[in-house]
Amino acid sequence: MTKELLRIEGLNAWYGESHVLHGVDLAVQEGEVVCLLGRNGAGRTTTMRAIVGLTGARKGSIRINGEEAIKLPPHKVARLGVGYCPEERGIFASLSAEENLMLPPAIASGGMSIDEIYEMFPNLKERAGSPGTRLSGGEQQMLAVARILRTGARLLLLDEISEGLAPVIVQKLAEMIRTLKAKGYTVVLVEQNFRFAAPLADRFYVMEHGRIVKQFAQRELNDNKAMLQEFLGV
Repeated sequence: MTKELLRIEGLNAWYGESHVLHGVDLAVQEGEVVCLLGRNGAGRTTTMRAIVGLTGARKGSIRINGEEAIKLPPHKVARLGVGYCPEERGIFASLSAEENLMLPPAIASGGMSIDEIYEMFPNLKERAGSPGTRLSGGEQQMLAVARILRTGARLLLLDEISEGLAPVIVQKLAEMIRTLKAKGYTVVLVEQNFRFAAPLADRFYVMEHGRIVKQFAQRELNDNKAMLQEFLGV
């Protein structure tokens, strides 16, 4: 029987006076790949940020591996085994690729070794000594994901990792997600690129105006194409 790794109930979140999330409910099983779909401004990134405690006020419930996290600061959420890869990547330009990789602390046992990471991302091994500014957009994205794999996180929140990247790099990122799933990682994706996300996700949640308006499984994808066209224009 699969274990529920993440459950969100009645989640409301604010940025200052702006009420952005309005009662979000979702659940993610251990080992699943789940994708949040929606237009820009629908609340997908805010949901990710709320999980790790990076929004303003939050109300509701966020249970990670059974532990309530709604009032925890970001560093304590991380210690529950959560790795967040934001859209802006946060690569340090003055550090080499390997120095960037070594920056985050281990938050749990079982993090990938440098050798395992280089096996998964051979490009990073080749560019280990290159400054962050010299890495391509795709290499920076791989490095941003690789950093959280080293920490021991098992729940990975990946925000728009395919955005603006060449198709060949997007294909490599898809292979990476399949490999992580095979290794038992749990992945929550925010993606604008539906063609990238569609074959990877086990389940989908569609967001609109800070709420979940629809959820469906991979096997129900064809049945929901008309709805996706309406909400996403895909």
